[in-house]
Amino acid sequence: MLLVIDCGNTNTVFAVYRGDEEEAPLGSWRTSTVATRTADEYAVWLTQLMALDGLDTKGIRSVIIATVVPATLFSLRTLCRKHFGIDPMVIGEAGVNLGIPVRIDRPEEVGADRVVNAVAAHRLYGGPLIIVDFGTATTFDVVDEDGGYAGGIIAPGINLSLDALYMAAAQLPKIAIRAPEQRPGDNQPVRVIGKNTRAAMYSGIFWGYVAMIEGLVARIRAEYGRPMRVIGTGGLSALFAEWTSALEIVDDDLTLAGLRMIHRSNSS
Repeated sequence: MLLVIDCGNTNTVFAVYRGDEEEAPLGSWRTSTVATRTADEYAVWLTQLMALDGLDTKGIRSVIIATVVPATLFSLRTLCRKHFGIDPMVIGEAGVNLGIPVRIDRPEEVGADRVVNAVAAHRLYGGPLIIVDFGTATTFDVVDEDGGYAGGIIAPGINLSLDALYMAAAQLPKIAIRAPEQRPGDNQPVRVIGKNTRAAMYSGIFWGYVAMIEGLVARIRAEYGRPMRVIGTGGLSALFAEWTSALEIVDDDLTLAGLRMIHRSNSS
């Protein structure tokens, strides 16, 4: 079995596949990213969750890791070596070939998840294209026709924006993102003018991000000068795809797919 680990700024996802060509995981589990979590803590947590799904850690034969939090790598690597007897493949390290050119000024600075997404999106959907990833940050990544990573945009994530409003403005309440009460296709016009503080905040965050998505996608396309497909990924991509045609395809498993592809190409 292949263990895939995608460590983001907010959450870390562990997924087990029968092989690197499998599309559906045998099991997947999510935990908060904590830089101080030890390898033994990961092992106890993961072993118990795998057992609940009828999986044995002894069946793991290979591991691939992508992390954007460098402080977590030591514990994740130790988890693999100590508890699985495996030296993991790590995105960004020497000897791991991504299979695509990275065409930015400092390739070593690009987040592991962004180049992994580029690998998966190009192989699955072709190019050129734009990947909009709704994570801790909201990122827009440009992939050339030949699969090369061409750069992108980093904006504050939705939850970061909500937290900033709550912490910086004394009279504003803490809220969570939600869709408008109307549904797409309703005959009534969509309302953006809030009649109270909470409604105004809901509208500002939701429609503000819709406007950002549509505006930045339009600007990227104009600058690139060619038609480009747009792929949405991340937990909130499906929510926003209901309300804007700018997101043409939603693929929440893009990073996991990219990691499996990179593992397969490097293993062979």
